[in-house]
Amino acid sequence: MSSGSERYLNHPTFGMLYLVAPAGEGRDIYATLYAQKIFFLVTLQPRGADFEVIPYMDARHYADINVARCRKMRTEDLEVWEELFKQTFI
Repeated sequence: MSSGSERYLNHPTFGMLYLVAPAGEGRDIYATLYAQKIFFLVTLQPRGADFEVIPYMDARHYADINVARCRKMRTEDLEVWEELFKQTFI
């Protein structure tokens, strides 16, 4: 994720979702943009996406891991991920 770039997906029921954090193995955590916070583990498939609802604490755990990884590797995206974490979970 580079500074200023955001990723969105359209869920068939809940509408626009935004990327919260990568979850590894081709999966990402997304959250609802307009409705109450509902979190999804999303796996992109060649013919669409698989959406699995996950609890708040699981989503936060993935986001924590992502921020810690960025801190350890001193990636240029650290500030972006930290700000997204604050906006989503605090």
